[in-house]
Amino acid sequence: MAITRQVITSLQRDGTDMLGTKALAVKIVDESIVSGSLLTVESNHFCVLKSRGAVLNVYETGQYALTTPDKPLLGSIAQGFFGGSSPWVYEVIYINRSKLLVRNTGIATSAEMAEMAYQVDYYIHVDSKQAALDLITHLPFNGNFIDTREVADYAGPAIEQAINQVVQVTKMENINEHINDIRELVKNHLTDFLKIYGIMLNDLKVLILPKDDRMRELISLQALGLTPVQAVRYYLALRMAEKGLVSAPNAAAGMPFNIGGQPTGMYSVNGGTGLPASPPSP
Repeated sequence: MAITRQVITSLQRDGTDMLGTKALAVKIVDESIVSGSLLTVESNHFCVLKSRGAVLNVYETGQYALTTPDKPLLGSIAQGFFGGSSPWVYEVIYINRSKLLVRNTGIATSAEMAEMAYQVDYYIHVDSKQAALDLITHLPFNGNFIDTREVADYAGPAIEQAINQVVQVTKMENINEHINDIRELVKNHLTDFLKIYGIMLNDLKVLILPKDDRMRELISLQALGLTPVQAVRYYLALRMAEKGLVSAPNAAAGMPFNIGGQPTGMYSVNGGTGLPASPPSP
């Protein structure tokens, strides 16, 4: 970037925030950052100033005139001596301290080896300057951003392990009875895991459902008080009713379906007249 840029901020020209609601951190590498540059930190951010891999300072909300190791070289002198570029490259890293929503999804297996789909939604935030340092130390940048998808990728194995501890030893129809135990186990595992990265876990929600749509409907029918056999019959009847088949009620009741009435006499098939056959002559 040009050396004439003397104000560093996370706000873009249209007033939007570079971090938004999905980014946890953003890194700005700017050749115009010299002693005297103004660093602006918004109320929902932390800011870390680095040079040559070393952390120079961590800032909270406010505006600061930077004092960097290039002093007493000022911007105009650096521009004259180094052709518009500073010989020192500084990194300004903004960390989002707002609550961000993260989602993890995956597959677990029940005691019967049935596949169960789970969804975990949770809120995270960075609470302190030390936590901001822990974040940029332990969670690497993939480009210039660290977003919630990367946090979900890192947290995925910890969440899966916690859920499987309960789900793998529980029958499929009884899993929801243990949902509070699963939630507490996931919360404890995830809290300890994210703490290493300086991330604080807030609220958490866990949803577990059979992966197969048919199994979800059958379990819902059993929840109405039907036996497993009755649930299968009603499921079959619902599918038949969707196809417009008039025999759907019979399938639900487990009764045969007859077309037409009972035969009342003997009819000849010769000639195809449909009239009763004549009795044989003596």
